Formats: sequence, structure tokens, C-alpha cells
Amino acid sequence: MTTEFEYVGLPYRILFGQGTLAKLNAEVSRLSRSRVLLLTAGDLPGLGDQVERLLGPLCVARFDGATLHTPVTVTEEALGQLRASGADCVVAVGGGSTTGLSKALAACTGIDQIILPTTYAGSEVTPVLGETAGGRKTTRSSPSILPETVIYDVELSRGLPVPIAVTSAVNALAHAVEALYSAQANPIVDGWALDAVSGIGKGLSRLAGEPADLGVRSDLLRGAWLAGMCLASVGMGLHHKLCHVLGGSFGLPHAITHTVILPHVMSYNASATPDVMARIGAALNVPDAASGVFDLIKQADGPTSLRELGFGFDDLGKVADEVTASPYPNPKPLTRDGILGLLSQAWYGVRPAAEMRGQ
Repeated sequence: MTTEFEYVGLPYRILFGQGTLAKLNAEVSRLSRSRVLLLTAGDLPGLGDQVERLLGPLCVARFDGATLHTPVTVTEEALGQLRASGADCVVAVGGGSTTGLSKALAACTGIDQIILPTTYAGSEVTPVLGETAGGRKTTRSSPSILPETVIYDVELSRGLPVPIAVTSAVNALAHAVEALYSAQANPIVDGWALDAVSGIGKGLSRLAGEPADLGVRSDLLRGAWLAGMCLASVGMGLHHKLCHVLGGSFGLPHAITHTVILPHVMSYNASATPDVMARIGAALNVPDAASGVFDLIKQADGPTSLRELGFGFDDLGKVADEVTASPYPNPKPLTRDGILGLLSQAWYGVRPAAEMRGQ
């Protein structure tokens, strides 16, 4: 039997390895650019200084104000600095917040981007931009949002503190999980997704005990890259919708929210996607995918409940209303009661139970 599918490759250049940061200036030259705006977040001044020194006279301006959920007000501020400096290229060093700001600038101006990821967000290889305005997060997608080059240097993520590394890696894991039951799923992306699940699972299981091990960090970074390519190639589902609402409308931090929500969305969708969950379980070497992911997070001392994030129980109904009012495609039909039940489990941090699914 022949499987029919569509696949479109995305046009960016990937440099992966150890010490690849040293190739940054050559990449700027390869793009025929000579005036760099350096983007960072306020929590990475040391790394920003290192990259600025490496760029030398190529760096004509620096903006350290990248923040969660890419507020349009911050983009406007960075856009003013971009125009004032006459920069013809953006170099972004950091996690999803810095990448988001870089992509927002590219969406406004078409400027070339070189991304240096320090976390496992994966957004650097997606044509998707999420922005927040007026307390609401929306997304848009366009090939023009993609960076020209992504430089993955394992050394840049080696010092990422374990709690941040855990939530960042589970954020990436969510991209791979949802890709496997997306309406646009295909064998090519499935292969990336299962490889990502396996690598992230192996990395997370060893992270707490071997936080500086380059093999562990390489597994996580490579898995995050593959998971990001999954997100770039197929559509998002319920998990991402929930996290966009919780982050954009209620201000919860991005990767931490993904970490809490993922096992419960997997549990919700399990009855509609048994083959997918079986493949995820096999990739993680666990008998049940949803509870296996929950256990992996707990083993790594990651967050497991919305309650511990300070989210109010009384606001769960508002989230359910917003999610069902404008849902993303999902393999299992969405109902307000179903979403509210999922959120209640996530609020209490209850371990998903396989025998309860499908009810």
C-alpha cells in the first residue's frame, strides 16, 4: 500500500557541533553583510559580551531587551534601534524569546538572521512567529520569518541550569509529540519526531546526574533541532493552543507551561491516537507514553502542576472557554468539559492514568 503525503523542505543553513560559534563571522560574510545588530535577553550579559567581542567591528548595535512571548512593544523598540544603527543583519543569541524578537524584526523588514540557540526551544527552525499584544498571543507563519543560518554550538547550552534545561527540553518534546498526530503528518517528519523523542528522553534521563556532559547536552540539542523542524513542517494541536492561551492571556512562562501541560494533553488524545502513543512509548522505552513523560519530568525534578506555577484554579474555566472558542486542529474533538477536566488534572499535578482514557 502506498502512503500519500506532501513535504516541502525549508531553506536554512544549519551548523551543528562543538565550537561552531567560531564560524559566526564567516557566516556574516557569507551573507554579504557587514553591520550586525546583536540581540540578547537581559539574563545573558556574559554570553552577549562574548559574542560581541567575537563580532568586533561587525557589531554596530546591541539590544538586550528580548522577553517572553515577543510583546509587540518590545519589537517596536528593537526596530527603532535596528533602523537607527543601519544594521543589515541580526545575530540573536539566547532562547526562544531572543529568537522570537529576531523573527519579528525579520517579519517587519526582511533582514537576514543568524541564530545562536542557548536553549532547546526549537523555534529557530520554524517559520512561525508568536507575538503578544493587548494581553493576547497570536501566531503567524511565513517563509520570510525563517533565519538564514542557525549555529548550534553544544558549548552554548552546556551551562544552561538544569531546571531551565528540563523545561526547555520538554518544550521541544512537545513539538515532536504533536507532529506525530498532526493532520499533516508524513513519514519524513515522523522519522524526525521519533528520533527527537528518543534523544530528548535519553538526555533528560541523564541530565540531573551529568549536567555538564557534552553527550547529554548534544542529545538534547540535536533532539530540539529535530523537534523544531517537525513544528516547522506540520501543524500544531491542542497542546500548543493551551500553552499559547496560558502564556499569552495569563502570563505563564513558556517552557514551564509546556512541561506541565504536555502529559495531560497526551492523555487526553491517547484514545484517538493509540498507534502514535505506542510509538512514543517505544521511543522512550516506557509502557505508556503520557505517564512515561510525566515520570520523566518528575524524575528530572521538573514542574508538574499549574498550582505550583501560581495559577488560580478559578481561572481554568476562562482558559477552557478561550481554547474552545478558537481551537487548533486536534485528533480528538474538543469540548469545554473535556478541556476543563484536562486542566484540572494539570492544576493538581495528577499522574495520567492509562486506564481512565477514552471515558
